[in-house]
Amino acid sequence: MKNILLLVHDDEGQEARLQAALDLTRALDGHLACLDVAMIANIAGDYDGIGSAMLIADERDREAVNKTALQARLASEDVVWSWSDVTGFAAEAMLDAAALADLIVLNRKLDHFPYPEMQDIASRIVMKARKPVVAVPDNVRGFKLSRALIAWDGQASAVATMQACVPLLTRAEEVQIFMARDGAEQTEPREAAEYLSRHGIHASIRIVDDGLTAADELIADEAANWHADYILMGAYGRGRLMETFGGVTKRMLAHSKLPLILGH
Repeated sequence: MKNILLLVHDDEGQEARLQAALDLTRALDGHLACLDVAMIANIAGDYDGIGSAMLIADERDREAVNKTALQARLASEDVVWSWSDVTGFAAEAMLDAAALADLIVLNRKLDHFPYPEMQDIASRIVMKARKPVVAVPDNVRGFKLSRALIAWDGQASAVATMQACVPLLTRAEEVQIFMARDGAEQTEPREAAEYLSRHGIHASIRIVDDGLTAADELIADEAANWHADYILMGAYGRGRLMETFGGVTKRMLAHSKLPLILGH
């Protein structure tokens, strides 16, 4: 896990993404690949394309200023980095660049400024990139690695995400596997803990049997009570973390106070 892909764009979530990406790149002794996307906006009724062209020109000008400022900052950071510029739709641009990425850094959602639609971007990239996605709240600065909470539903997506993130988990001081049991588990938390132990990661296990409370509420409560630094989970599974309209993954992206690492 050495190649960290960062979405660069002049929006309210950029600072959170940047600080998280820098911390992760340092912790993993990796390479930070910055993809600066001048985003194309859809304009209803813009049949001749003049309005879109003007918006794209303005967007490129803003990103040119943003690029100058961020590259000056990166020059003084103790990380290896590279930079690419692209004009297009954010999710598609990130997916095109994600083939050789090990970790993708985005926002879970922009809480106060709806554009760009980070929740939708994160959801699409999680579904299609098949790489772990770090989705940070826009008010978080940095990424702490000490206490990792694995939200476990025993499905294949949770297994794959945990396996992909072993390099991160080895840097945690404490790891807890938390499961809200519902009977749909394919892999038990004990098996996950045994797998991690072979990598030198000694995880504790906590299981709750609560069929009334939504799984995202149980996860959020456990993360707060256990003082987790981040939450690692599979997305779009078949158990309690299943993604439906208003499902757990969507609500976690909408409301989580902690950085999420999501995988599919």
